[in-house]
Amino acid sequence: MTDHTTGSSRQDGRIADPETVRIRALTPGSLALAAREPSRPGAGLRAARLGPSDVVRLGGTGLRTRSLRVFLSALGIAIGVAAMIAVVGISGSGQAEVDRRLDALGTNLLRVAPGETLDGAGAKLPVESVAMIGRIPPVQQVAATGSTGAHVYRNDRIAIGRTGSLDVLAAGSDLLPAVGGHVGRGRWLDSATEEYPAVVLGATAAQRLDVHTPGTRLWLGGRWFSLVGVLDRVQLAPELDSAALVGRPAARAYLRFDGHPSTIYVRAKDSQVTSVRAVLPATANPAKPGEVQISRPSDAFAAREATRSALTGLLLGLGGVALLVGGVGVGNTMVISVLERRPEIGLRRALGATKGQIRTQFVTESLLLSLIGGLGGTVLGTLITAGYAFSRDWPTVVPVWASAAGIGSTLLIGMIAGLYPAVRASRLSPTEALSGT
Repeated sequence: MTDHTTGSSRQDGRIADPETVRIRALTPGSLALAAREPSRPGAGLRAARLGPSDVVRLGGTGLRTRSLRVFLSALGIAIGVAAMIAVVGISGSGQAEVDRRLDALGTNLLRVAPGETLDGAGAKLPVESVAMIGRIPPVQQVAATGSTGAHVYRNDRIAIGRTGSLDVLAAGSDLLPAVGGHVGRGRWLDSATEEYPAVVLGATAAQRLDVHTPGTRLWLGGRWFSLVGVLDRVQLAPELDSAALVGRPAARAYLRFDGHPSTIYVRAKDSQVTSVRAVLPATANPAKPGEVQISRPSDAFAAREATRSALTGLLLGLGGVALLVGGVGVGNTMVISVLERRPEIGLRRALGATKGQIRTQFVTESLLLSLIGGLGGTVLGTLITAGYAFSRDWPTVVPVWASAAGIGSTLLIGMIAGLYPAVRASRLSPTEALSGT
C-alpha cells in the first residue's frame, strides 16, 4: 500500500525513506519520461551560470584527467607549429645572410655618367651635380671622379704613347667609402695630401707600372708625383683598378682639371633605389636631363628581390600545411575525447548542465590544448632556428609575426576543430549518453 499524501511507501508494514524512493526513481526510463514532461513554472532546477574562470578550470580538468593523451596531442601540434616557425626562421636567417652578402656587392649603388648631346658630341655633367644629388633624402653617400686627360708613367723616359691604358682621375676623400674600396699599402688621399702632387694607384695600375712601394716617384702629367698608397681591387668599381687617383685641388692646380665629374657614385637606401634612380637625371643636370646616363640597379639587387618573392611563397605554403596538420590533430583528439566521455556528458546533462555549457567545455579544452601546443612549438621552432643559424654562421632571425601567427592560427584552427565534437557532445541526451549507445 502506498501513501500518496506523504510521499512514502508502505510494504509489509515497513516505511521506506522518501529520499531512497526518489534516488531509486532516477533510472534511464524515468529520466527520459521527465525530459518529455512539459516544464511547469517553479518546477525543476535552474542551470548554474559559469564564469570565465569556471570555464577555464572546467576545461583544464578535462585535460588533467587524460595527461598522456593530452601530451601526445600537444606534441603533435607543437611539431607542426615548430616546423612552421623553423621554416620561417631558417628561411629568414638565410635571407638575412643573402642580404648581407648582396650588400657587399653594392645592390644599392648607382652610377651617374654624362651621355651625348643631340649632335652626338660628348656631354658634360655640371660641376654642382654632386652637391645637388647629395640633397636627395634617400641618398646615403655620393662621391665622384673626374677625368683629367693626363697620363701616368713609371719615369720620364717612357715613350709618351705607352700609357698602359691607365687613366688619371681626380677624386675626393669620400670616394673609397662610397665604393667600398680599401687601401692595400700606404694611405688614401686626405686633407694633407690632396692639395699636393700625391697619387694613389689602383691594383691593376700598380701591377702594370710595377710600383708598389709608397714614396716612389711617378711621372704624371709632365711632372713628378709621389706615390702615397696602393688600393686593393675594388669589386664595385673595377674601373678604379686601372687608374691613378689624385686629389681634386691638386688636379686643378697641376693637371688643368675643369671640375666636371665624369662618374658619380650614389648609394641609396635599398627600399628607395628605384625612386632615386628615377629622379637622378633631372637632379644631376636640371637643364638637360636627357644627357645623363644612369646605370640600372645591379643584377644582384634584382636577384635579391626574386629570392624574397620565392621565399615568401615557400613560407606561406609550408606554414599552411604545418598548421593544417596541427588542426587535424586537435580535431581527432577532441572527437575521441567525446566518444570516451559519453557517460560523463550524460551525468552532467542529468545534473542540469545545459547544451551551451557542454559546448563551452569542449571548445575550451580544444583551445587550451592548442595553446599548449602552440607555445611549445614556438619555443621549439625558435631553438631549432637558432641552432641551425649558429652552425652555418648566419644571423638568427625569427620574425615576431611568425610566432604570433603560429599561436594565433593554432588557436583559431583548434577552435574550429573542436567545434564539431563540442556540438556533437551537447546534442547527446542524458539517457543516450548514460546508456553508452
